[in-house]
Amino acid sequence: MLSTIYAVLFYIAMAVFTVGLVYRIRLYARTPAPLKIPTTPAPVTRSGVVLRMAKEVVFFESLFKANKWIWLFGWVFHVALLLVLIRHLRYFTEPVWWWVKWAQPFGLYAGFALLGGLFALWVRRIAVERIRYISAPSDHLMLLLLIGIGISGLMMKFVAHTDIVALKAFVLGLVYFSWQPLPADPLLLIHLGLVLVLMIIFPFSKLLHAPGLFFSPSRNQVDNPREQRG
Repeated sequence: MLSTIYAVLFYIAMAVFTVGLVYRIRLYARTPAPLKIPTTPAPVTRSGVVLRMAKEVVFFESLFKANKWIWLFGWVFHVALLLVLIRHLRYFTEPVWWWVKWAQPFGLYAGFALLGGLFALWVRRIAVERIRYISAPSDHLMLLLLIGIGISGLMMKFVAHTDIVALKAFVLGLVYFSWQPLPADPLLLIHLGLVLVLMIIFPFSKLLHAPGLFFSPSRNQVDNPREQRG
C-alpha cells in the first residue's frame, strides 16, 4: 500500500511539474516585449547576447557585480545542487553512465555545500533588514523545504542507511511502469515526501526564475534600437 501511494503521488507530481512548467514557459514566450530595454552595457550582436546569457547562467555575472557575498552563497548552492542531481541520476539508469559514476563522490559532499549555501541565504533573509522587509512567508518556507530535503538526504547516507538497491528498483519501476516495493524507512519517506512537495509547487513559485531568466528582456535583447528604428 505504501509503495502504491508513493508511486501514484510521484506520477501526479511529475504531471503537475511538467504541465505547469510547460504552461509557464509558454506564457513567458508569448508575453510581448515591444520595447528595447537591455541592461547596459549590452551586446550589440546576437552572438554577444548568447555569450552574455551563458555568463549569466554559468557564473551569475549580474549578481556578482551587485553583491559578492550573495553571489558566493547563491553560486555555491546552485553548483552543489547540480552535482547532487547528477549523483541522483544513478537511480534512474541501468547501467549507470560513466560520468555519473565519476561524479558520485563530488555529488555526495556537495550536499554539505548545498546546505551551507541555503543556511547562508536564509540568515541573509532574517538578518538584513531591507531583505527581511520584502521577504514573504513563502520565501522562508521554500528555503526550509530545500533545507529539509538536504538534511534528510544526508542523514540517509551518514546516520540511518536505507536499502539503496530496493530504492533503485522502486525508481526504475516508476520509469518502466513496473512498480516495486519501496523501503519503509522513515527518513526515506520524509525525503521523498518533501521532494514531491517541491515538484508540485515548483512551477508556481519563485524557483521558476531558472527558465524565466532566458525570457528576461533586460538580458536577452540586442542593444540595437537605432538600427531597428532606421
